[in-house]
Amino acid sequence: MTRTRLYLFDTTLRDGAQTQGVDFSVADKGRIAAVLDQLGVDYVEGGYPGANATDTEFFSNPPKLERATFTAFGMTKRAGRSASNDPGFQAILQSGAPAICLVAKAWDYHVRVALGITNEENLQGVVESVRAVRASASNRESMIDCEHFFDGYKANPAYALSVARSAYDSGARWVVLCDTNGGTLPHEIEAIVADVAKAIPGSHLGIHTHNDTENAVANTLAAVRAGVRQIQGTLNGLGERCGNANLTSIIPTLLLKSEFANRFETGVTSERLLAITRASRILDEILNRAPARQAPYVGESAFATKAGIHASAILKEPETYEHVKPESVGNRRRVLVSNQAGRSNIMAELERVGIAVDKSDPRVATLLDEVKLREGAGYSYEAADASFELLARRILGEVPRYFSVDSFRVMVEKRHNAVGELVTVSEATVKVFIAGASEPLWSVAGGNGPVNALDGALRKDLGRYQKHIETIELVDYKVRILTGGTEAVTRVLIETLDTSTGDRWFTVGVSPNIVDASFEALLDSINYKLLRDGAEVA
Repeated sequence: MTRTRLYLFDTTLRDGAQTQGVDFSVADKGRIAAVLDQLGVDYVEGGYPGANATDTEFFSNPPKLERATFTAFGMTKRAGRSASNDPGFQAILQSGAPAICLVAKAWDYHVRVALGITNEENLQGVVESVRAVRASASNRESMIDCEHFFDGYKANPAYALSVARSAYDSGARWVVLCDTNGGTLPHEIEAIVADVAKAIPGSHLGIHTHNDTENAVANTLAAVRAGVRQIQGTLNGLGERCGNANLTSIIPTLLLKSEFANRFETGVTSERLLAITRASRILDEILNRAPARQAPYVGESAFATKAGIHASAILKEPETYEHVKPESVGNRRRVLVSNQAGRSNIMAELERVGIAVDKSDPRVATLLDEVKLREGAGYSYEAADASFELLARRILGEVPRYFSVDSFRVMVEKRHNAVGELVTVSEATVKVFIAGASEPLWSVAGGNGPVNALDGALRKDLGRYQKHIETIELVDYKVRILTGGTEAVTRVLIETLDTSTGDRWFTVGVSPNIVDASFEALLDSINYKLLRDGAEVA
């Protein structure tokens, strides 16, 4: 059976850059474009040349893409000017991009209020702009994003359709129907697209949706069912307000769900789909934000199971609670260890971290009891897998005593510095005995807070183990107060990065004293690194 080709258009670098708090550098854009190209998308929209310094520089030295078509974004020519006498429009034409996507008003209300021109002038601008793009370079693709198309269609279907039809008749390769406000629902999308497809072939129709009703992905899939063949979206659903259609969810659905997989194909093959979780995480890394744990397909919790009865079933037959195989999208199954866990959860996690033990071993029951006892005291191992592995190996007698902390002290002082400014400083002192040594090591370090000072002092001198910890750094620190009152119990979760490998791990500490809880998590982090490296004990 011949499958119909769907074309994936990524606008992370343009529409995704509208996200509050996101500001891509030229280097960021280049790295993301390369990731998208490797993934197999068909179009990478790089930005709006001429609109800002970053995009202009990016287009002056465009990325070398092997598969994707590099695309420039812009507006149709302004009313009252010819295409050749519009500097903004000319900057887009001169970008050198092999494809150009122009935005045009498709709602007569916007034409009247936002542009202040007549409906006919708007249509003429679309026609002249598409023709100018096509005439500017051989084989250059012209696309029109019909802004507010669905709102416009509901208000004045004849005019909205005339905008789309004008673009198509003028030679636009793609006419993209945009749910710019994100307020249209899936059944409306499907019905309207089906009507438009009677006038414009689906092989020239695209869909661009926003997520203001949490329906961007559903709206996109509804549009595909109704006939569109180009899909616009962003990695991780990045975008202004509530975001754009999430390609990280759409692409696996198209490849792994039979309704779409049997009918359509994309430039993303099954092999390239294995990289989609990594692509999602790279974007989050560039943005310096924590990945969304519950993101479909790629989230850390997407294939995580907590309840013991579910874990038991999953270990027998994963399909009982998994709608697709986590490996198909480069993710992994996680059977969480918690106070709801049973023996199946513990065994699954032991197997994952490479600990071979028979399920009848009494130490498994001891470990399970210890986990539940600790979680009752405030520990949580769901997100602290490194601390869980250390706990398990300690009960199994597999963790050497690399060093011991005899004492530590932290001072926080507010004082005037050398130039008379009132500042707050932290200083920590740690006394450590290295395994096999008779004399302690004393280390002192300052920091921008008590935890930072403790971290610096602890890692300042660990004797023969120093070489193992030189490449690790604390990259995230979360505090949660578990009980109220003056004797509140505090849980601290620390994320550590090994800069030499890119590996990350999480450790946990619990105490009524926030500094003590933090120090416990820091100790686990360092011990985990030494264990992973197979550090020798004298």
